[in-house]
Amino acid sequence: MAASIALLLVLTGCATVPYTNRRQFNILSEDDEMKMGTQAYADVKTKNKISHDPQVNAAVERVGKRIAAAADKPDYHWEFVVIDDPKTVNAFCLPGGKIAVYTGILPLTKDEEGLAVVLGHEVSHALAHHGAERISDQDLMTLPLAVILEGQSEEAQSLAQEAFGIGIALPFSRKQESEADHIGLILMAKAGYDPRGAVPFWERMAKLMAGQAPPSFLSDHPSDAQRIGKIKEELPEALTYYKP
Repeated sequence: MAASIALLLVLTGCATVPYTNRRQFNILSEDDEMKMGTQAYADVKTKNKISHDPQVNAAVERVGKRIAAAADKPDYHWEFVVIDDPKTVNAFCLPGGKIAVYTGILPLTKDEEGLAVVLGHEVSHALAHHGAERISDQDLMTLPLAVILEGQSEEAQSLAQEAFGIGIALPFSRKQESEADHIGLILMAKAGYDPRGAVPFWERMAKLMAGQAPPSFLSDHPSDAQRIGKIKEELPEALTYYKP
């Protein structure tokens, strides 16, 4: 029964990711996805200290709008907010084009080209519906996993769930991150930023995080070396979109 339901979900939830043409499983409507993103974004802005630095906000808004225009998703209400947290080296995107940048990542971006690397990556998550895909994938896998674990001991259930995370969930997350890098290069190129700037940005990130990252198979992101190598392979394609 579980297998039949899973098959039905797969057949009715297939979509294609822009630029990479990867087939993905997504059962959420775009309206539902955008509502979820809007609600979560409001919560983020309430619970975090928002930066009011005019120069920083202007730069993020300026680069973000150019990248969003290249994404060509006019039905999205793109928003960019800067969170005043110098200790957090991060940025994230919620479904529907709601993006947050922590001030801690700005020393690594250095300039608007570096910022375009970060925002290109985050806009790509929205464009590729990665958030909705993760939710859909979890729903698809939870049902058969629950059937398999029914009646098993707590220890067996814990081991199976850990194996699921290492063997399926984390590699899937790494695939999305690599895909966002790929699409992000194209978007920043279309927006007029040199995609070759992605390599020094990620090299600076690798230097900062040296020794802190877990082994790649235990991480939800590709290793620094894997990421930089893949980006170098994808640069020729991205450069075909670059018109300085």
